[in-house]
Amino acid sequence: MDYKMLQPVKVVCSDDLGASLLDILKTEDYERPLVVTDSFVSGMPRVTDAFHHLRDGGVDLAVFDQVKSDPQSGTVAKGLQAFNAHDADSIIAIGGGSSMDVARGINIVRVNGGEILEYTDPAKPIKPCKGMISIPTTAGTGSEMSNALVVTDEATSRKMTILADPAVSEYAVLDPDLTVSLPAGMTIACGLDAFGHAAEGYLSHLSSPVTDAICEKVMFLLYNYLPRAVHNGEDREARERVMVAADLAGWMLNNTGTIVGHSIAHVLGSKYHIVHGDAVAYALPSVMEFVGPVRPGKVREIGQILGATYPEDAPEEQTTLIACRAFKDFRDRMLGMHPFESYGLSREELLTNAQAVANERFAGNTPRTVDQQAAQVLLRGFGSR
Repeated sequence: MDYKMLQPVKVVCSDDLGASLLDILKTEDYERPLVVTDSFVSGMPRVTDAFHHLRDGGVDLAVFDQVKSDPQSGTVAKGLQAFNAHDADSIIAIGGGSSMDVARGINIVRVNGGEILEYTDPAKPIKPCKGMISIPTTAGTGSEMSNALVVTDEATSRKMTILADPAVSEYAVLDPDLTVSLPAGMTIACGLDAFGHAAEGYLSHLSSPVTDAICEKVMFLLYNYLPRAVHNGEDREARERVMVAADLAGWMLNNTGTIVGHSIAHVLGSKYHIVHGDAVAYALPSVMEFVGPVRPGKVREIGQILGATYPEDAPEEQTTLIACRAFKDFRDRMLGMHPFESYGLSREELLTNAQAVANERFAGNTPRTVDQQAAQVLLRGFGSR
């Protein structure tokens, strides 16, 4: 098998966010960064302390904190206006995946011109976009390492994905203390998003022996440390391990992609505003069962990582179901994720999205064909307990 591993992002793990940022800016000769974030993160004490440190160090920074969850293409346009108004030379993205999506979008259009939705066309070239420093305040999206961004087309309300290797972050700064205040529900959703990146990457037809090893380790770390982070947010060791796992899972996005579980999450998330990590976790058991006939060994391994045991000489169909049950036990009992029924959506309503799921770009990475009929099967199992 021929394969390659690319990791162009410089990763800095830090207990002193301000000092690490100042060192990066000085090293790269950036003097006028635009901070892209949301209104909550911009007021976090650890973040404002970092701002003070940068300003004391002679950095002239401006803050664009208008990012919302599921960002729209118009937010990228507003951010570009802020970038140009400040005459910025770099971007510091601080927050979850939404802030990094907007920051990456700004970086693409400020270098390449046009509007961000033009770059949903894979044939449209993207020139290298340096100058983005990403600081996650959640542990799940892995956006600090990813080549992907997702923005909502305001005209259609569809989530649109752009894959842009030239627009990955130049630096990622990991500070686990930024995640200590995350509420349990968000910790669960973000952590299960990271687990989905690893599990779907593991099952993807783009996987390789190297990505398999990393995905297995990511799932192991999350199984062992995510429950600790959920039940005691002040457990710094757990927060650090979960952040490392999410970062590695984000790296895998560039090498394996995700599969139909993320297609479901993108379609349902944009239409019904289901939290992305929730949707990924509701979808994964059915995805594992769907892929089981062509990836039985890998589905079995996921179950083993999750503590499953199998009867000797159990047929593949049985081991697949046991593995799916092990993930549900992890999701529902160990983590205490709220049930899908809390969203108030009927199964009949979900089934109306089958064709959109089959058409979504990541469905093509699935090692079985995802047509409308297959998507209906997956949607029937979505959120099952």
